Amino acid sequence: MTSLRQPGNGPQFVARRMTAREQLRAGKKLRRLPQLVAGLLGYGVAVTLLVDSSLGASSWNVLSEGISLHTGLSFGWATNLTAVAVLFFWIPLRELPGLGTFLNVLLVGASADLSAHLVSTPDSLPGRIACYGAGLLMLTFFDAVYLGARFGSGPRDGLMTGAVRVSGKPIWMVRTAIELVVVTAGWLLGGIAGFGTVLIALVMGPLVQFFLRFTTVRLEDDQLLPGGGAVPVQ
Repeated sequence: MTSLRQPGNGPQFVARRMTAREQLRAGKKLRRLPQLVAGLLGYGVAVTLLVDSSLGASSWNVLSEGISLHTGLSFGWATNLTAVAVLFFWIPLRELPGLGTFLNVLLVGASADLSAHLVSTPDSLPGRIACYGAGLLMLTFFDAVYLGARFGSGPRDGLMTGAVRVSGKPIWMVRTAIELVVVTAGWLLGGIAGFGTVLIALVMGPLVQFFLRFTTVRLEDDQLLPGGGAVPVQ
């Protein structure tokens, strides 16, 4: 059971962990399924915006870029390969996969590759800053959008949710630690990390935690508890 605090000072609800079958049988699918797909596609576009800004991509993008340089794979395919490899780390965390897990592997990289052909790389510094700002907000928001649909975490986010559950530490602390480890590995492989990369690593956890309060779909089996602090985790 995981606590998710509603916006404001009202009661919090406890979201039950669900297997893949339970996720598919749960209610509100007409809202949850489009939210899942929109979140994953938007996340892929955000990845492209951050890369095109040249001000620093996210930590996982730096790692994917490093893998792409060493393998000759496209950036999108390197992203998908990384996602599959990360699934092996779920085993000791006993993280539960779902439809969102597999669609994450299929859609994020494909959306990033497609949007790379549609989005023009800005030439001016103000344009690059705007591109970076939009990418950062979209990355954190759409991450919370697809997680809030409650069809399971993607491979990378599963590390976060599993580690949060096992360690009992808050999202911002766990996510920041993961981001710093990943960006270091990507940089060692030749991926380009900038000031913007460090900024993403530091604010990703807090912003995702904030947006989850508004994007998480409440289901019938969730329990209401008195108001108070809570950690919004899938």
